[in-house]
Amino acid sequence: MLLSTTDIIAGKEIVETIGLVKGNSVQSRNIGRDMMAGLRNIVGGEMKEYAEMLTRSREIATQAMEEEARRLGANGIVAVRFSTSSVMDGTSEVLAYGTAVRVKE
Repeated sequence: MLLSTTDIIAGKEIVETIGLVKGNSVQSRNIGRDMMAGLRNIVGGEMKEYAEMLTRSREIATQAMEEEARRLGANGIVAVRFSTSSVMDGTSEVLAYGTAVRVKE
């Protein structure tokens, strides 16, 4: 699956626009991460536990978006975007979305 954050895929001709595809992931914090992050909040530094959690969440959301595009017969997704929000205290959602297309092989 070819992904692009622009409206084109360089070197490829889009022959069909299929439509919106999306995937999401909701992750919750855990005690271990919270304890380590709490210590870093006191002494300063990157909160790697949360960065890793959000990275994994983006990967899950991207995979789900790609699966939806494949089911629709697409071989590319353009205008890919990510959105992150808080669903409730202690949880976050990552949404990946874009436009599924078929490009000439």
